[in-house]
Amino acid sequence: MKNNKRDIEKTYSRADFIRKLRRFADALEADKNFTIQIANEKIRVPKSASVNIEHEKEKGEEEIEFQIKWKS
Repeated sequence: MKNNKRDIEKTYSRADFIRKLRRFADALEADKNFTIQIANEKIRVPKSASVNIEHEKEKGEEEIEFQIKWKS
């Protein structure tokens, strides 16, 4: 069986991040699916996806992650 695990991370300008986040918020509010392109790959997020916010603190650094999860 093929292992489909991967991890893509891309840093965007503040303006691009705001546009993506605003589009996602609009899709959530309208109860619609959401499509996002990350590192040149289009990803379809179903409206049934669960969302959470995670805060991590370690060795003088803090991180907030907005997480969106769904079954593929």
